[in-house]
Amino acid sequence: MAGSTVEITEQSFRSTVDRDGVVLIDWWAPWCGPCRMFGPIFEQVAARHPDLTFGKVNTEVEQNLAAAFEIRSIPTLMVLRDRVLLLSQPGALSAQGLEELIAEVRALDMEKIKAEIEARQKAASSGT
Repeated sequence: MAGSTVEITEQSFRSTVDRDGVVLIDWWAPWCGPCRMFGPIFEQVAARHPDLTFGKVNTEVEQNLAAAFEIRSIPTLMVLRDRVLLLSQPGALSAQGLEELIAEVRALDMEKIKAEIEARQKAASSGT
């Protein structure tokens, strides 16, 4: 559903993030005050970027998923592009901050980033 957020579950996580393009994930819980403040901002920005995927993970419901990603503080924002995790950062952002982050992610040279990741992986596997 373009232009709005999608609820992500343990079952839908892989299909949500395993795609080309930008995926933003808001890790939150209903009892979390900063999460309740950031939620409407996340929704508003999602409405302005229908070409991006905005997902929300309720850490109370999806405790196994939150544990798997070592979510220790909420809200936490994760940003992926073309299946590459670029950011995992706790804390709420302003609408302007989120817009600036999206602009930065859109401007990244993903071919260069993927080449750097591949070079690091080769170096690690060869023991250098």
